[in-house]
Parts: sequence; structure tokens; C-alpha cells
Amino acid sequence: MRVARSLVVVALLPLFAACQLFDGSRESDSHAGQTRLQGQLSAADGKLLFQPCGEQRRLVVNDTGNTSVLQQAASLADAKGNLFADVRGRIVSGSGDGELDLEQLYRVERSGKACEDPDFKKLILRAAGHNPEWSVNVSGKGMVIDRTGQPPLAVPYVEEQLGDGRFNLSTEANNQHIELWVAPQRCVDSSGSVQHMSAELRVNGHVQRGCGYFGGSRDD
Repeated sequence: MRVARSLVVVALLPLFAACQLFDGSRESDSHAGQTRLQGQLSAADGKLLFQPCGEQRRLVVNDTGNTSVLQQAASLADAKGNLFADVRGRIVSGSGDGELDLEQLYRVERSGKACEDPDFKKLILRAAGHNPEWSVNVSGKGMVIDRTGQPPLAVPYVEEQLGDGRFNLSTEANNQHIELWVAPQRCVDSSGSVQHMSAELRVNGHVQRGCGYFGGSRDD
């Protein structure tokens, strides 16, 4: 576990220096025996099924973590009834290909290409919002901030833990004060997708709100 309000300073590193502040290898004891999986959700015979990316098997979903995945899937389902989901749980034996005891829902969204995302495994965190559009991708090389009307900005950052799973990332690069505040709170964006964190991007005091999720380099 991280010490509350621990502060790791990387702002003095060169602009593109590595700043791997999140330790994706440190998994909570509560995650023992669980696996993080991405794949497609679908409904059949009154059951919710999960098909992991690149696999043929379809696992019957048991919402043991009370994640409300069934309600979220029902509200987002497209004409074919298929959705992308990023989840954590235990694969157990059962009828057919087995069952997935789902404990945590990272995100559910309409997407036919999310399984092919080449950057997912490298990412520590992704946050984004709309009206106007903005996104922040955080990796071991720093964070890249993309905003409508502005060129992408790659910067190092400082991480500060705030307790209760909240944290912020900040930088003073390029004569701008930039902060990304993140909290573990269910967040629904304007497209209807559900993510497990809320996010605020603050650039020189201007606040833009959105949602976020941990990438493949971190599995809290």
C-alpha cells in the first residue's frame, strides 16, 4: 500500500525522462486469485457472457462484486448486443466454458476495436473529457496532454497521494501549471461509457471534467 500523501518528485528530470511512479506489480491482497481481463460482453439465454480478447470461450458472468455490470451493459448495448468491457475477477469452473466471478468493473463501452488497442498495456492511466475534447495518457515516459486547438504536450510529472484512492499528477513544464486530479468514483461520460474513476484536468486554473481508468501497467 502507498503511504498517504507520499510525494515522488520527477519534475527535475529531463522532459522525456521516464517517470514510472505507479507500481503495477504491487497488487492488493484483495486481488489474490483474480485476473484482469478485457473482452466482449453479450447476452444469451438470459445470461451475461464475457468473451476475453483473442479467445473463443465465453464465460458466464456472476456479478459477485456487485458492480452493476448487468445494468450498465443493458443501458449501453448496441443493436447486436455487444460491448467492450475491462474487468477483474476469478475464472471458475461451471457449465460450458466456465464462469467469471466479476469483482471489479474498470470500464464498459461501445467499441469494436478496443481489443486491438496497441497502447493499452503500456498505459498507467488514461483520462478524457468532452466539450471541448481533452485527453491525458500517462505512461512510464511521462504524460501526454491533448486538447482541442492545442498541439499535444509531453511532460514529466509529480504524483501526490491524497488518501481514499485519490491522487493528482502535476507539472510546471512549458510555463504552464497543469494538474490532473483523479478519484475512485464511478463516472459516465457523454457517450454513455462507464469508467471507474472521475478526473479533472486543470490548466492554469481552467478546469475540465471527465472520466478515467487504469491502463494495463497498473491493476489496482
